[in-house]
Amino acid sequence: MIFVGRGALLRRAVAHALATGHRVDLVVSEDPDDRPHDRAADGRAVPFTATSDVNAVADRLLGHATDGVVWSVNNRLIFREPLLGRGLRIHNIHNGLLPQHRGLPSAAVAYALLNGDREYGATLHEVDAGVDTGRVLAELPFPLAADARFHRVLLRGIQACQQLFERSLDAVAAGRPIGPPAAREPRPAGYHGLRALRELPSYAGHPAYRRATDVGVAAPFVPELVEVLRAAAGADPGYGGGLRTAGRTIDGSSHNGVTDG
Repeated sequence: MIFVGRGALLRRAVAHALATGHRVDLVVSEDPDDRPHDRAADGRAVPFTATSDVNAVADRLLGHATDGVVWSVNNRLIFREPLLGRGLRIHNIHNGLLPQHRGLPSAAVAYALLNGDREYGATLHEVDAGVDTGRVLAELPFPLAADARFHRVLLRGIQACQQLFERSLDAVAAGRPIGPPAAREPRPAGYHGLRALRELPSYAGHPAYRRATDVGVAAPFVPELVEVLRAAAGADPGYGGGLRTAGRTIDGSSHNGVTDG
């Protein structure tokens, strides 16, 4: 199997696959630091490719694939032709419930809180030509408390992604059906991309806005959201966003990391 993605989630997924006896044919990431340190059971090093365009290395993926399985984990590289339609079984672990929380988790979490969503979670789905539009195979939802804050939801979503990957790994590797998600009320579709992030400060008067932008310890995982909130604060000294990073407010003054709702 091949892994495409970045960061700690990708590295943990690869390490778990190797530890449970699965063959990892190739790891692809934008970040050279994601090169696997764990070795296969036979002692071989896991092949690694650093690229910002997974489609540009399509021949390498196709040449390394031994079982046709590709995992997309914490991945922002969009699969297009010639990778799609070449017989690969590409599966994405998405931070959010589909189709309600399509797009960037940094935006999806914020809007889930602004919209008063009652649950969030992780989704395993097939990858097609759209963005988070492939067939849903499994999900791991969790309830959102009335006082839920951005950083807590995002980090719990990351944990759910890892748990869902570990639960699904053997079935996907063996080509076994995972089964449809539990029956539930249909969810409204939503897409949360960079445009949605840029529009987030326009909701500053919303009663849930401070909770929805309280990035806290999750700031390193959502640099694009931090940038939007800093820009909003710089443009408006009276800005009421909830950005707190490393125990400091965005203007550098001391803060205990807890914000008012």
